[in-house]
Amino acid sequence: MQDPYLQLASIILPKGILEFFELKQVQQSEAGLQIYLEEKNIHPEEYQSQKLESKGFMPEVTIQDFPVRGQKVSLCVKRRRWEILNTGTIITRDWDLVQKGARMTTEFGTFLKGIFG
Repeated sequence: MQDPYLQLASIILPKGILEFFELKQVQQSEAGLQIYLEEKNIHPEEYQSQKLESKGFMPEVTIQDFPVRGQKVSLCVKRRRWEILNTGTIITRDWDLVQKGARMTTEFGTFLKGIFG
């Protein structure tokens, strides 16, 4: 049985987001609701044959989402970066490939556009 809190989060958050991002924290303030998400350490498909090491995160990006119960909602997103060990090259997930390779909702597509501006 699924954790009821994760089930609730999957209803509130853009559909499909919890496949790639982990819910880390939720804060409520006068400014609204801040939901903190970190990209999971799942290697990008196009690099599965290479040895990768997680090297932390890109700077946090804040995306305005739909209000919940009259409160503004901000998604505070940290995208992961990896190092290809044999070349030293730093990479991030290519969200264009994810978008093309998966049937995703318009909502998740809009979320991805928010990450890249």
